[in-house]
Amino acid sequence: MHIGIVAGSAEGAALCYRTIVHEGAKRLGPWAHPRVTLDSIPLAEYQVFVDRGDWPQVGELLLRSAHTLAAAGVDFLILPDNTFHQGLAFIESRSPRPWLHIAAVVAGEARSRGFHRVGLLGTKWLVASEVYPQQLSARGLAFVRPSDADREQISRYIMEELVNGIFSSESIACHQRVITRLKDQGCDAVVLGCTEIPLIISDENSPLPTLDSTRLLARAAVDRALAKP
Repeated sequence: MHIGIVAGSAEGAALCYRTIVHEGAKRLGPWAHPRVTLDSIPLAEYQVFVDRGDWPQVGELLLRSAHTLAAAGVDFLILPDNTFHQGLAFIESRSPRPWLHIAAVVAGEARSRGFHRVGLLGTKWLVASEVYPQQLSARGLAFVRPSDADREQISRYIMEELVNGIFSSESIACHQRVITRLKDQGCDAVVLGCTEIPLIISDENSPLPTLDSTRLLARAAVDRALAKP
């Protein structure tokens, strides 16, 4: 099947695309992978509506990309941007192709790995939303949101540094401190609920086991693309 990527930030979409390519090669042989087409409306256009909390209009931008990708022949769609999933509910019924939901994929992985209480990392808009709580709760999993101060600090690093390809030691340390506080609140894993966070945080440097939303979504997309009819 032909995968369509609706891009948010360049860094997150690029990591998702690279993961699809590399995962495809593991399963199909050297240089082989499912066909992929990507559409990227500038992040600046989305951010106008994000700043207003206008998620229906974020959804309309997603729908515009969905139609572009459907015309290119994709069979299904993925969105490697956790925050923008708040707009998906407003347009999913009108979408020309089905979507693979990032939080559903991550919540399923958390359940399969036996986690019980997970911390949420991401932009302040994502952490305040029900994108992950709905999917986690549906699987009987508890969750913890960081404090307001931690949300603001993490969000600032995401929007000022990570989406611009800047990976500073200060940003890494900040994420580690917040994850430690989530661990102290009884979390047994942490959702890297921003598609750029996996560029600086992994199981190697995290105080908690990580649920890498970007790579999990990419691998789930390969699973679907290669599934037998």
